[in-house]
Amino acid sequence: MNYRALGSSDMKVSEISFGTWAIGGSWGSKDDAESLRALETAIEAGVNFFDTADVYGEGHSEQLLAQATKGKEDDILIATKFCRAGDIREQATYSEASVRAYCEGSLRRLGRERIDLYQIHCPPLSILQDGSVFGVLDKLKEEGKIREYGVSVESVEEGLFCLGQPNVRSLQVIFNLFRQKPAERLLGEAKEKGVGILVRLPLASGLLTGKFAAASAATFEADDHRRFNENGEMFNVGETFAGLGFAKGVELAEQLRWIEVDRNNMTRASLRWLLDHEAITCVIPGFKNVAQVQDNLAALHVPPFSDDEMDRIRTFYKEHVHAHIRGSY
Repeated sequence: MNYRALGSSDMKVSEISFGTWAIGGSWGSKDDAESLRALETAIEAGVNFFDTADVYGEGHSEQLLAQATKGKEDDILIATKFCRAGDIREQATYSEASVRAYCEGSLRRLGRERIDLYQIHCPPLSILQDGSVFGVLDKLKEEGKIREYGVSVESVEEGLFCLGQPNVRSLQVIFNLFRQKPAERLLGEAKEKGVGILVRLPLASGLLTGKFAAASAATFEADDHRRFNENGEMFNVGETFAGLGFAKGVELAEQLRWIEVDRNNMTRASLRWLLDHEAITCVIPGFKNVAQVQDNLAALHVPPFSDDEMDRIRTFYKEHVHAHIRGSY
């Protein structure tokens, strides 16, 4: 396992880490016993960082992480998020009383005395511009409730604004082969300012695994966001299929099949492409079983992309993908 510095913080995290939305909820059926085996597999492989949120399964993913990391609290870093259990547009959601309550709830479910990285969970730009929530987080940091804090953002504009906040140590962004805008400016400026970049949805909700055939009639379970949020019905459309929609995403993924040559499969190639960006701290793919964890980790051992391949991918994005993306970006 390779480890990268989380911005200017004193934390170093595994460059492939994992997100726990899928094992918490909103990705169809799940098996807690298999989720715990998968977490154990990741930890044994050297993964030392996991991302979660208080709303993933209404706290269920935090509870699973508590079980998986019991006795390893000093070795395994956990990032969690807050605000989406309330009305994200209301200032009261970000008051000191509210944020303290969210924080204490996560600490209780995680079985920890301190959260390593506490993130605002995709708030509106207006909340970020108000700025009072950053003062609340500064207090929690001073009190030792949190080690560092960051922001999970939906758009480059939001990310660039956060880079102007002196104590923001990380940005969590949607970045993948279908969502390349952060590479134009955000990644470079974050690196210059010592702000870590956590990449969520690196596989575009499964499109970039290559598991959906062009003629696929894939169906998703009723509680899977890929069914109920394909067009942004419940939250930002960019969180599902990178904002492309399923049919268009499958079509475009088929055109990218060439990247898996010499890299075993699309999953490993897609993650390798992300890791080839030095400004990225880590990628945090989701998982539901041991096999998915192992497949994701295998991306560490496939060949990097050449300059010519990187140029080809950028051109493909500009000419064939960008115009089809929906939602904030």
